[in-house]
Amino acid sequence: MKVENKATEQTPDTNDKKSSCNKSFPSLATCWGILLLIMVLRFYLSTVLEKQIANLTAETQMLKKKNKELETEKKNLTEIIQQMTTQWKELNVSRAQWSIDAYCPKEKNNRKCEPCQAGWEYAEPSCYATNNPERDEWKTWKEAQENCRGKISDLAVVINEEEKKTVIKKSWKYDENKGYWIGLRVEDGIWKWLDGRNLTNSSLINQPPSDGHCAVSVQDEGFKSLSCDEKNPWICKKKALSV
Repeated sequence: MKVENKATEQTPDTNDKKSSCNKSFPSLATCWGILLLIMVLRFYLSTVLEKQIANLTAETQMLKKKNKELETEKKNLTEIIQQMTTQWKELNVSRAQWSIDAYCPKEKNNRKCEPCQAGWEYAEPSCYATNNPERDEWKTWKEAQENCRGKISDLAVVINEEEKKTVIKKSWKYDENKGYWIGLRVEDGIWKWLDGRNLTNSSLINQPPSDGHCAVSVQDEGFKSLSCDEKNPWICKKKALSV
């Protein structure tokens, strides 16, 4: 009787252990759910990564294409620079040759250099060209300056009293001629020379500065103020060649 009672008493303990064991493991449905979730996440991540890889591949190809275009552009620019450099060197040689021919003309296989080229008058230390075209070819102050620049010079400026005398002496007055444009005009309410100097000697021109006015040189009369838009002959000046 005692043995049977012991066996009977052990039965509830065994059932409790089986119940506890079943509770420690997830159900089959839960396992399938977790597996499905893992598969979905894996598919999503795979899709995202594939898209990113595709985008990076496209960007890489685009950058390669752009780099190729830049290399082509660089090559073209290099060729242009080389051509310009060659042309510039040739131009400098041409100018040098022109200067030699202009200042040192060849006569019977010999060259004799002069301080001024043909058509210019020498007055140390400069060369002057007095331009006396027909009346219908007279120019405004700006046009006259452009003409001088085309001759590698500027409208005449005066540095000292000696140059003033030289310029005035070359400023012949005749017919309707009111004078010769020189490199003096009004800027910001003051008389200023083309070389950037302010006119400090007021005795050179006795007329006050007026906007839109430039100076002409008149023989035996000095400098006078006229509207820059009037048309007159003009005097160019450049540095003489040291020989």
